[in-house]
Amino acid sequence: MNEVLRQERKFLISATQRARFEGQLDALLHQDAHNGDLMQGGYQVRSLYFDTLSDRDFNAKMDGVEERRKMRLRVYHPQDEIAFLEMKQKQGSNQLKRSLPIKREDAQRLIAGDFTPLLNYKEAFAAECYAILNREHYLPKTVVEYRRKAYVLPENSIRITLDSDIQANEFHYDIFDPELAMAPVLDPWKTILEVKYNHFLLTYVRDILRSCNQSELSASKYCMARRIGLRYTEFY
Repeated sequence: MNEVLRQERKFLISATQRARFEGQLDALLHQDAHNGDLMQGGYQVRSLYFDTLSDRDFNAKMDGVEERRKMRLRVYHPQDEIAFLEMKQKQGSNQLKRSLPIKREDAQRLIAGDFTPLLNYKEAFAAECYAILNREHYLPKTVVEYRRKAYVLPENSIRITLDSDIQANEFHYDIFDPELAMAPVLDPWKTILEVKYNHFLLTYVRDILRSCNQSELSASKYCMARRIGLRYTEFY
């Protein structure tokens, strides 16, 4: 089980801003090992988000509740044999993310609403997730997919990501389906820049980001996808 406690900031940037930031980040930070070669331009992320019958986690985020959580199941390719069950919790100015690798067949049972495979894992986090998912009647709500390019610095565990081509599906939840139909969530010319760090940002990293302070973003990708889906449902 992996556990990370960091501060997190998000910005919505234009294609022009992205080109400028990407050049600076390429020169000053280390590429994430998963980025691949230049032609790939990063890697795919696909997550299934769970929420309660009353959409408590979605509403908590939209209402700005200080202590809140998100539950998701994540893969990086439909053919993956391992998925990651993750819980993100907002704690003051910090974000706590815990992640448990689980087998593909167990992930498929979670997608179907059967959380009992978690009882076969010895980690206490697995039992905690099982209790929360069952007690609070969590259900699959939406799949979100995007392409990510990531940069890292060992100092203060700094990690900067550029997320684009953000798409979602609120009707089919099989994250292992290679043909899963997706619909755009965000203007394709926009990118979400996320900065995660411990303690404080190094000065030269802060200087790079200073020009995008006015575009700081509060909504998560999950909430962005749900808002579009809810508007679509209301329309019809």
